[in-house]
Amino acid sequence: MFSYNLLSKTSFNINSGLIDAIFSEINDIVPKSQLGTLNIILMSDEEIKKLNSDYRGINKVTDVLSFHYYDDFKNLRDEEIAGEIVMNEKLIYLQGEEFQHGAEKEFYKLLIHSVLHILGYDHETDSDYKVMKDLEDKIWKII
Repeated sequence: MFSYNLLSKTSFNINSGLIDAIFSEINDIVPKSQLGTLNIILMSDEEIKKLNSDYRGINKVTDVLSFHYYDDFKNLRDEEIAGEIVMNEKLIYLQGEEFQHGAEKEFYKLLIHSVLHILGYDHETDSDYKVMKDLEDKIWKII
């Protein structure tokens, strides 16, 4: 199971036990090795826009970016950085309001989505979208 480092302070509450439960659920559901550590970082609009432009060629603000540093995590030690999740704190608040579940739940929703991306899932085709969405929905039930 991945471990994590939350490298940014947030202005909303983060329940580390719930993050652990999410990671455990993903570990149980997804049949891929999940060793190593994920860094979770919150950024401003400007910072994430620059990363989105630099790494994806999209010069727009986004809610979350996921970076994986390995294609296979089975040989990593716990302290090795397997990937990073970069979130836009402002959009976490705005989307939490829009979807009427608040910033904290939006954070967890984006976390689930990002970890699945790190594990190789995407939503580029309709069938890939369905697979990823079904996994997200299963994991979301624990929240």
